[in-house]
Amino acid sequence: MTFPEMPYERPDAEQLKEQWKSLTERLKAAATYEEAKAVFLEKDQMERHVDTMGTLASVRHSIDTRDTFYDEENNFWNQTWPELQEYDQAWTAAMLASPFRADFAAEYGDLMFVKAEMDLKTFSPDIIPELQQENDLRNEYQKLIASAQIPFEGGVYTISQMSPFKTDADDARRLAAWKAEGQWYKDHQDKLDEIYDKLTKLRDGMGRKMGYEGFTQLGYYRMGRNCYTKEDVEKFRAAVRTYLVPVADSIYRAHAKRLGKEYPMSYADYALEFRSGNPRPQGTADDILAAGKKFYDELSPETSAFFRMMLEGKLMDVLSTEGKEGGGYCTGIMDYGVPFIFANFNGTQHDVEVVTHEAGHAFAAYMNRDRVPMGYIWPSMESCEVHSMSMEFLAWPWAENFFGDDTRKFLYSHLAGALTFIPYGTMVDHFQHLVYENPGWTPRERHNAWKELSAIYTPWARLDGDIPFYGDGEAWQRQSHIYASPFYYIDYCLAQTVSLEIWAMLQESREKAWKHYMAYTRQGGSRTFTELLANAGLVSPFDEECLKTVCSTAKNWLENYDMTGIE
Repeated sequence: MTFPEMPYERPDAEQLKEQWKSLTERLKAAATYEEAKAVFLEKDQMERHVDTMGTLASVRHSIDTRDTFYDEENNFWNQTWPELQEYDQAWTAAMLASPFRADFAAEYGDLMFVKAEMDLKTFSPDIIPELQQENDLRNEYQKLIASAQIPFEGGVYTISQMSPFKTDADDARRLAAWKAEGQWYKDHQDKLDEIYDKLTKLRDGMGRKMGYEGFTQLGYYRMGRNCYTKEDVEKFRAAVRTYLVPVADSIYRAHAKRLGKEYPMSYADYALEFRSGNPRPQGTADDILAAGKKFYDELSPETSAFFRMMLEGKLMDVLSTEGKEGGGYCTGIMDYGVPFIFANFNGTQHDVEVVTHEAGHAFAAYMNRDRVPMGYIWPSMESCEVHSMSMEFLAWPWAENFFGDDTRKFLYSHLAGALTFIPYGTMVDHFQHLVYENPGWTPRERHNAWKELSAIYTPWARLDGDIPFYGDGEAWQRQSHIYASPFYYIDYCLAQTVSLEIWAMLQESREKAWKHYMAYTRQGGSRTFTELLANAGLVSPFDEECLKTVCSTAKNWLENYDMTGIE
């Protein structure tokens, strides 16, 4: 069955609650492990179906936020998920108290109980109204961004559609595009500030209701961080400042010299990597997907079967269209055992990274689609990003099929981009910690904090009045994760560090890199992040030597890369 053919039906929320309640009582009453296991498997199937309906509504709403039917369904789920959480918590408590816990752990592993104990720390019926408000505010932000209509050169564009203009090789045109986009954010500044101010205070209030000092600890529990702490993240951020910021700084100094620009550069200038233009994919969206099919066909039998399934099932929606939500993501449609990729192609190298990055997520879900319980299909967030970011690098031997004459530019750009991203991503994380430590900050205090962090983590970015939105320290409002998924950003940085380990292996042997990648991926979500790494023979990014080593290897590669003929 293809994605458009998958039927959607809104479930009866009250009936679901009764079903959840009944399953919980039956689990408690089970006299043998076999009885308890039967209830456990029935609950897993029910949960897959509920998740499928919620996902179909969410994805179809993302594809067209103007669709009134799925807008209403999305609102329904925003209200219903928090209410169902109360019943799921009762189930979780029953599982933890089950006399058959040891039997479940012997068959399915203990991680499900580790996660269950953490889940209990994230919810109380007392915060259901706040969770519903949080969903509404997230939705308000996403709809605002999706509604953007930016006038430029006689046309009107969405934020995603502005991307090619923002990397145009013509300096004046590129700067004008950045100013036009920045002006849209400026015009909506009050609403963006208002939404985030409400979210910050709402989350802080939830944390205090749950007995925490604020939101941070609750946020970590909600992210499922079960093998590292806030202190570990602080150490990683310190290592980024020590080892990576200097490398990124050297990349941007060479960048400025290549463009004939003063250092530090404006946002509009460092968006252009080469005077002849940034690497762009060759051909149409269909050509990119065809190149993706060739890559996955030749990479391995498993990836070949996977990508053919994605194409035949119409499990990707990648064109940027009016009313479509911004960004990209991968999700799973559990009843059918398939992933789904949502993206916004815009004519930049990002289009190729969708076919590799988001498909990396999808491939991992495909490989683990039969795992029980459902929670073992996907690992924790930072673990998931290893699948996707490493897949981007594994596509290097096929880069010419995507980029043609721009291949050499792309390889340099991709590695440089991975290295320069980590300081930015780490800054996003640092910013969020400061925000939730200071929930009473005014919007201007938040903007000032971003400016101060920018000087530390991204010294190559000139903060002046050239593009007011950026110069005023407001650029964080473009980062949807800050609004929608608090603390979900350091995950990318940790994963990018691991993906650079895979990249380094790829320079030695494609077979070696693939072997470690598959050893990691085949485990699904059955282990914690650090265990997944250890089992696959990979070094943890919390080990300072990891970042130190990959920085040294990558810096050496970039400095010795043949740039002859690339302008």
